[in-house]
Amino acid sequence: MIESASTSVPPVRTAVQRRGIERTQAILDSAEAILAEHGYAAATLKAIGEHAGIPTASLYHYFADRGQVEAELVRRHIPAIDERFAASLYEKQITSLRDGVDAMIDPLLAYFRENPGLLQLWFAGRSGTLTELGGLFDESWAERLWHFLIEHKLISATTPLFAVQLMFEVGDRLFDVAFRRSPKGDDTTIDEGRRMLTAYLTTYVP
Repeated sequence: MIESASTSVPPVRTAVQRRGIERTQAILDSAEAILAEHGYAAATLKAIGEHAGIPTASLYHYFADRGQVEAELVRRHIPAIDERFAASLYEKQITSLRDGVDAMIDPLLAYFRENPGLLQLWFAGRSGTLTELGGLFDESWAERLWHFLIEHKLISATTPLFAVQLMFEVGDRLFDVAFRRSPKGDDTTIDEGRRMLTAYLTTYVP
């Protein structure tokens, strides 16, 4: 009788994989801590390795360069931001264009205030990869907001998708200005941005 080959993962391999995951998380946690406490310029691979207790040479087993660390950090945050946007748009009562603008601004504003490390990456460290990730995020949520506003008859059915995409582009710039004026995001800038975006959407009222 021929015994079937075991499909279980050898314990040694499992331990190595677990250690690799733990080290990856330690690297990302350290990068985020340095970004939050000391800013973008301080978050070098050497500093990240020292904070994580991992030799710089060993970092390259997990990330080829600093850009990969930054991109993975952003990817780690995106699911949580998605959840907040979804809750803001679909779980609240939105009956006006101002409500729609607030649904766009409020979740991201709160998240940036809670996660200053991400804030540093989003605005100070915009590499090509991060710009692409940010663009994909904005495009995805601009389309959802566009559909929502049309379905709820808050804007005309003929409103171009580009109009709402442009709102997100302007929103990014507003956040940039607000967080340069204050580490917590200048409320006056944010409020003026809400008025401006609401007024813009009003031109597409049915």
